[in-house]
Amino acid sequence: MAPEPIDFLFPIKPGERNYLSGTMGEIRSNHFHGGLDIKTDQREGLQVYAAADGYISRVKQSTYGYGNIIFVTHPNGLVTTYAHLSAFGQPLTDYILKQQYEKKSFELELFPEKGMFPVKRGEVIGLSGNTGGSGGPHLHFEIRDGNDRLYNPLKYKFQEVIDTTPPEIFTLGITPLRIQSRVNNEFRRAEYRTTQKGNTYTITDTVYANGLLGLELQTIDKLDGAANKNGTQEVTLLVNGKQVYNHYIDQVPFELSRQVSQHINYNIYKREGRTFQKAYVDNGNDLPLYNATNGRQGRINVHPDSTYRVQLVARDSYNNASTLSFVVKGEQPTFTKTLAKSVKKTSLDYELIGNILKIMATDTSSTPQNIELLKGGKSLVLVPSYMKNSQSVGLFDLRAGLPDSVRFCGVTVPFHFEKLVPAGQEMAFANSYLKVLFDKRSLYDTLYLQTKLEDNVFTVGDFFTPLLQPIKVTIKPDMTAVKDKSKAAVYFLGTGRGRGFMGGTWGEDNTITFSTKNMGKFKVLEDTKAPTIRLLSKSREQISFRIGDDLSGLNSYNAYINGEWLLMKYEHKKATIWSEKLNKDLPLSGEVVLKVKDNAGNEATYTTTI
Repeated sequence: MAPEPIDFLFPIKPGERNYLSGTMGEIRSNHFHGGLDIKTDQREGLQVYAAADGYISRVKQSTYGYGNIIFVTHPNGLVTTYAHLSAFGQPLTDYILKQQYEKKSFELELFPEKGMFPVKRGEVIGLSGNTGGSGGPHLHFEIRDGNDRLYNPLKYKFQEVIDTTPPEIFTLGITPLRIQSRVNNEFRRAEYRTTQKGNTYTITDTVYANGLLGLELQTIDKLDGAANKNGTQEVTLLVNGKQVYNHYIDQVPFELSRQVSQHINYNIYKREGRTFQKAYVDNGNDLPLYNATNGRQGRINVHPDSTYRVQLVARDSYNNASTLSFVVKGEQPTFTKTLAKSVKKTSLDYELIGNILKIMATDTSSTPQNIELLKGGKSLVLVPSYMKNSQSVGLFDLRAGLPDSVRFCGVTVPFHFEKLVPAGQEMAFANSYLKVLFDKRSLYDTLYLQTKLEDNVFTVGDFFTPLLQPIKVTIKPDMTAVKDKSKAAVYFLGTGRGRGFMGGTWGEDNTITFSTKNMGKFKVLEDTKAPTIRLLSKSREQISFRIGDDLSGLNSYNAYINGEWLLMKYEHKKATIWSEKLNKDLPLSGEVVLKVKDNAGNEATYTTTI
């Protein structure tokens, strides 16, 4: 049952024109953006007002994520949140400070009793800021229900925000979903840039296709008076005038927000940073955002000699809409052959598209050569489906078996396929150098697991395939490269030069076990360097330091004055900690000792006197 209607007050400068830098449903690295990012004049310290009567039911201080955040529960059961605050109002501030000293921790989460901190609509409950994972000063504002479902705040039609600007549509993506599927007689994901006239978009070419296809849309939304690229909340797909699919990003369950990875083309997002929303419900996607009525979850099945007039409608929270229209003509797949202008060296490459292994074999010959798949000494001849620019393309459904390697004109390339891992099942895999345990909820869809060990780097799957829940991995590193196990841990190497601390637990057999939410490359590294500490300032009112660590990252920091614990607040973006006294009337005086420890257990100590 929906909560009773409520007249919410806009939490920043109510009654005045406001601007947003973020809206509900934007695609973030591992979640949907859950509310509004309200601009605060590029500064901190604006008053934040309670949107309605209620009481403070939860409060949290953290270096990351939401930073300083207040949750206010209202009589109708809805909850509003106010995040990245620079300060809390009174008497909440004194309550939090006392709890921090009792728990001897800056970071904490509290759930006050219902009558402790009542608030009235329009009451100032804090000041806007830039704490936590914020990329600049603003207020993050959410509306949730009692089950932590995130509602779109703009549906409450705040007069402070004006939007008459329809979404923009940049690119159409079309992905073949079966082995017989084709887009312009090729088995590949195709992209089409749009041409705009007002809020109507087209693509210049007719799409010739066959079989089951999935459509994707690269779209953003802008609000009046702001250049920020926000998310488009609603997409509708119509074929020959009939709606076959719709998604509307609202009431997103907080615990399912990570499933944004299946809502978008995750591979393109991770490789290129571009966001394509799928106009179909992909396997493993349980989000309650969809209405697909064609029996194929929005996928289109194109038949030869048929014509499909397709429309994709992008709509924002204020009902501004843009429409992309194009034509798809069904075309029976045929063998085609085109040659490159110059002679090329024989080469082999491959990619996975769903269950289909696509092999691209380039040869100097003008006649297509067969491709050989090898498995346990046996050979399977793969006849090319088509040839383009002297590149023969062979297709193989991996559900028929996992080949060891591929051979073409004397060139052999190994695959490193280890196991077909179905979604929805607990499954374990082990070889000579690693073990992987998949939970029932680890995978969205079938995984064709590939592993590799090279130069003491362990590859598990690939970084461009999303996980829903973590997997547990055990690796056996070369111990000649490990001098001190107590300082050694697993690090995620990603795709660049960054190294993410994963930790891990050492076993008696010199293996180390860790959990990960991402597949990719991992390596055991040692961190033997203690964190760094630099005094920034000291006075009888406050002392501050800059702290850092070059590998495993900071784990804890504790300061003491004359042996008594002293609260240090932390801002990770500036790598700065500073003191806050429990008793404001008592000056800092005496010996100050700061101890900072990293995730490898290395500790640095700094001593000074005030």
